[in-house]
Amino acid sequence: MEINNLTQNIDLDKNLENEKEQKSFLETTLGQVVNTGLDIGIRAVLPDFIEEQVINIKDNILNYGLKDGIKETIDDAIDLGKSVLGIFTGNFENTNQMKLAVENGGLIDGISNLLDLAIDKATVNGKINSNVANLLTNGKDAILGNIENKIEETFNEQNIYSENISTYINDWKNAFENRDFEKMEKEYLRINKEIKKLAPIENIINEAKNIDILHKLIKNNGKNFDLSAEQMELINKLK
Repeated sequence: MEINNLTQNIDLDKNLENEKEQKSFLETTLGQVVNTGLDIGIRAVLPDFIEEQVINIKDNILNYGLKDGIKETIDDAIDLGKSVLGIFTGNFENTNQMKLAVENGGLIDGISNLLDLAIDKATVNGKINSNVANLLTNGKDAILGNIENKIEETFNEQNIYSENISTYINDWKNAFENRDFEKMEKEYLRINKEIKKLAPIENIINEAKNIDILHKLIKNNGKNFDLSAEQMELINKLK
């Protein structure tokens, strides 16, 4: 009974750690996406303004409520999105679930409300004039559209990374079955390069880690595929 409880606690700790990593990834990535989309959107709404003016306007909007609210808005959207999708384990199983959670969690609506508050505060405090405030308010849909497009682009890239890694993993396994170490090395390098870009999806990360261990075992064994019983047990985890 104690062993079962210990195993359950270890699994729970892993789930909590992975959930924390996923949330941190989304906070950082989506925060950067919102910042980039905001920059592009303001430039589109204020085409006659010089670079320095655009930077000052953007900084003032960020400093008067948007920056502080982005993280909380992202977290709220993730939590609501998980609830809508019925993700009760806390972890996303793939990047498409992340995308759907953000969409269903109302992130864009949250950013829209933050923009309204930030523009109003910056105007009241004299950081932007009423004419600029009106232009930004009237052009808010264009700004949000740019942010939404950048979010879509980001998750599309994540799906591509995920698909690529799955292909490389399968190709590595096939090369292993054929005892083709040169092909294994090629796919191994591809996996390591691509996985640095991928969101922390537990099943893919774990599989890549197992491949990393096994690949190094064979390489350090002089590319000899005759492994011990313990090493063979690791192989079975990959199947």
